[in-house]
Amino acid sequence: MHVNHDPADPPAETIAFDDFLCVDIRVGRIVSAEEFPEARKPAYKLVIDLGPGVGICKSSAQICARYGIEDLPGRLVAAVVNFPPRQIGKFMSEVLTVGFADGDGEVVLFEPDHDVPLGSRLF
Repeated sequence: MHVNHDPADPPAETIAFDDFLCVDIRVGRIVSAEEFPEARKPAYKLVIDLGPGVGICKSSAQICARYGIEDLPGRLVAAVVNFPPRQIGKFMSEVLTVGFADGDGEVVLFEPDHDVPLGSRLF
């Protein structure tokens, strides 16, 4: 599967709307962040509160280039909550925190521009 990182790439192949609905993306608030020195690429270990329906989940996020660890707690983020957990070194990443690549290819977190209830689903 090719993941678009270049804004000049054409759109991915067309999917049905029901396929989109299968991806469960929720908003959460970062509760805590810590260094992840064992990761192959610079990353943080995040603990995210995804609301009462999903709960508290862990995520490994390669966002070190654009975010200081002290700036992450309290920030709203979006995460895919229905992928299977993924073992990253000794850490189990339970959700995929999502973002966009900036002009340097570094991840910029996706965040709502207004406060929304934790666990709200993207549609």
